[in-house]
Amino acid sequence: MLKPLGDRVVLKIEEKEEKVGGFVIAGNSHAATKTATVVAVGQGVRTLTGELVAPSVKAGDKVLVESHAGVEVKDGEETYLLVSEANILAIVE
Repeated sequence: MLKPLGDRVVLKIEEKEEKVGGFVIAGNSHAATKTATVVAVGQGVRTLTGELVAPSVKAGDKVLVESHAGVEVKDGEETYLLVSEANILAIVE
């Protein structure tokens, strides 16, 4: 399992397919955002005074993330997206 460092977050992107007139369109190819589930979270980021600021998200949260943010990484057969917490736009409740 991946263990992110600092303010980085490991996400599992939810793939959705959309059908238009019998054609399948990749769900996230034209969207400005993606929906994902948080898999793992780094410890946070330190301020200039050395205080640790914990991330705002936790494993299991469903979030909206910018569509072109982060780096895709493979862990075994699974593909994940590694992003900075700043690229997460909202928690979906």
